[in-house]
Amino acid sequence: MKAGKFPLLYPTAGFAALLFVLGAMWYAASNQNSPAVYLLLFGLTAVFLVSIPHTLLNLADVTIAPESAKPAFAGEEISLPVEIMNCSRTTRRGIGLVLPGSGGERKRVDYIPAGKAARVTLRFPAGRRGERRVGTFRLTSIYPLGFVRVLKRFASSQTYLVYPKPSGDPRLPSHRARSLHSRPQTELGEGDDFAGVRAYVTGESQRHIDWRAVARGQPLMTKQFAAEAEGSVHLDFSALGFLGVEERLSQLALWVIEAERVRRPYSLRLPNTDIAPAVGEAHFHRCLRVLSLFPEGERA
Repeated sequence: MKAGKFPLLYPTAGFAALLFVLGAMWYAASNQNSPAVYLLLFGLTAVFLVSIPHTLLNLADVTIAPESAKPAFAGEEISLPVEIMNCSRTTRRGIGLVLPGSGGERKRVDYIPAGKAARVTLRFPAGRRGERRVGTFRLTSIYPLGFVRVLKRFASSQTYLVYPKPSGDPRLPSHRARSLHSRPQTELGEGDDFAGVRAYVTGESQRHIDWRAVARGQPLMTKQFAAEAEGSVHLDFSALGFLGVEERLSQLALWVIEAERVRRPYSLRLPNTDIAPAVGEAHFHRCLRVLSLFPEGERA
């Protein structure tokens, strides 16, 4: 992780309050010619000046190591784990981490022992689909007295994926269907026979979550049913000609989720891309990645 050349120092609101107090003390000492007030004034000034290098040193030899962010669907939340590492021989305190421009939260670590690391997770809105750059992290600290703030920047070339927001008709197209209008009215891909459960995939419909298992403290699981129609599902971008580009991608993303949920092999065809039928987590994310990276300027 590449850090900025030099840390930056900024005054805080506490510094403005301190200036007001020092000014009032100077005025009182001048009018009353009181040695005690002068002594207190110079003492407070000395404490302030000494706190500046201590604040700068609090971020010395402190660096960060962001981990990979898992893909998320548009409109959801990106979770980015980050390790704040203290490579010095002294305990560091009161360190904040923020990712400007992401609209996410600021994380604060109160205590990092010498040679140790603290792990935090930054969460921020996923935004539009596509491959997005993380940007520049900021480490800040006002320790020990809060009169000045020291800031270190860490530029990152790391990226994360935002999948299209799933929306549209959840009914899977039949193998003869060429458009949404030609699908039967009954929901395909799900039968009446219960076939077990599997791990819940983000973006799936919550109608089939095994809520009884959740109530028993188990992780989210999705109920599986026997498919009503045999064979693979063919998901074709060009078959949705009456929809706009983004609407097509959202519909295809929803179908990928539904096909994976019922464990029916599915293929995906886009302009210049043709993915053979398969099923499984790797195939699932491969299809969503292709949908995510579909050129925004591509014409329908």
